[in-house]
Amino acid sequence: MNMENRLLIAKGEKELYLLPRMANRHGLITGATGTGKTVSLQVIAENLSRIGVPVFMADVKGDLSGLSRPGAASPKIMERIQRLALSDFEFEGSPVAFWDVFGEQGHPVRTTISEMGPLLLGRLLNLNEVQAGVLTLVFRVADDNGLLLLDLKDLRAMVQYAGDHADDFTTEYGNISTASIGSIQRALLTLDDQGGDRLFGEPALNLDDFIQTDGRGFGLINILAADKLMTAPKMYATFLLWMLSELFERMPEVGDLDKPRLVFFFDEAHLLFDDAPSALLEKIEQVIRLIRSKGVGVFFVTQNPLDVPDEVLGQLGNRIQHALRAFTPRDQKAVRSAATTFRPNPKLDVEKVIMELEVGEALVSFLDDRGQPGIVERAFVCPPKSQIGPVPTEARREIISRSVLFGHYERAVDRESAYEVLKQRAVARVQVPEPAPDYPRIPPPEPYPQRPSPQRQTFPAPGSEPQPKRPPGRPRDSLFEAMAKSAARSVGSQIGRQVLRGVLGSILGGRR
Repeated sequence: MNMENRLLIAKGEKELYLLPRMANRHGLITGATGTGKTVSLQVIAENLSRIGVPVFMADVKGDLSGLSRPGAASPKIMERIQRLALSDFEFEGSPVAFWDVFGEQGHPVRTTISEMGPLLLGRLLNLNEVQAGVLTLVFRVADDNGLLLLDLKDLRAMVQYAGDHADDFTTEYGNISTASIGSIQRALLTLDDQGGDRLFGEPALNLDDFIQTDGRGFGLINILAADKLMTAPKMYATFLLWMLSELFERMPEVGDLDKPRLVFFFDEAHLLFDDAPSALLEKIEQVIRLIRSKGVGVFFVTQNPLDVPDEVLGQLGNRIQHALRAFTPRDQKAVRSAATTFRPNPKLDVEKVIMELEVGEALVSFLDDRGQPGIVERAFVCPPKSQIGPVPTEARREIISRSVLFGHYERAVDRESAYEVLKQRAVARVQVPEPAPDYPRIPPPEPYPQRPSPQRQTFPAPGSEPQPKRPPGRPRDSLFEAMAKSAARSVGSQIGRQVLRGVLGSILGGRR
């Protein structure tokens, strides 16, 4: 392979390189808070960018925007450069695109309800097995009736529609319980309050916009502003998992390449696996195992190796382990677990060294050119060439406004979908009442001829309004006709009120 493309990540007794064609074999960056995980992530990302590999990462703490600028000399940086004898080190920034679900710190990033699907939405809404089954049924009813589910109001309307017509769907789809419908609606209101209305809609994210390079051939580093998104951890984890699954489903098989087409960093990875149902864990394991054939590498970033299930952990070939603290029995178990996952080095007591590592120092093991884990080495991670820490807000806004994507995702589109269709149906039912039954009319008998009686002048009672005269030629309603009209008006107004409350009421209720 081309030795110039090897990515120098750390240096101890020897230089430790990440091989580009092994970057799609996935990786793991772990360590306690403040031990240097973010800098390790930054160094790997900017090195991949320089060889033309686009990157996606979530900025949980808000300090990765510095990748867009060249770094500056500081005492700590210069000390690290001299310590590692990096003679050709030069500060340099990377091409960056900023994204934000809320549209405040980057291009708005959205998906649709249909693209997210019932499995991930069930996890996002924290539904139990029965409720998730009802949600799947609602999706099936929408698909069979050609109703598009694009945003939250579409899903709320569709759930309401399924609940109102549960008896009609039972034979074909199964039972729809009122309790499950109510639970789903309450969960949707909670998601709306957390900002979920910003997450769903159009234009939906085109993942091809991630896979770009600049004029120098540097890969685009896509940074998702996640400091606000992290206030709803399940929304954060589910959205990133959706992106990963979309990459898996949309990208073609490419086999083994000299370098990945995209590398995906999943920070705070423990949120992905916390309380995940077995069906979802199986899907995650499948995606991680097979997505490397699509040319996509995935790096999980978390504090504790125990945060990642064994089935996934075994597929992460490139490892950077920063210091761990063993204050509790679980911490001690994590240290032993981390130590046993490395290829042993006779010169190191790995379990002991993990607790002695300095900030920026790590135990490193990368895959060699045959795909085998390298012997674990104790080393210092190289300093990043880009700025450590965030850039000013004005600089971020300038990068966003200069992007070729600016203006496309900023204009939201709300086309006709399930909400509008169901609303039109409900309005039509109210405005066009069913005609009254047409009973045969029996003509009255012919009256006997009578002599006209003399006209008498009548006067209204004092204080009363004069009564309007009946139009000529209009016969007086019989008792039966008056009763029938009164009943029809009563039934019609009652049905109208029920339709408005049952369908339009919940749809138009909106935000609490």
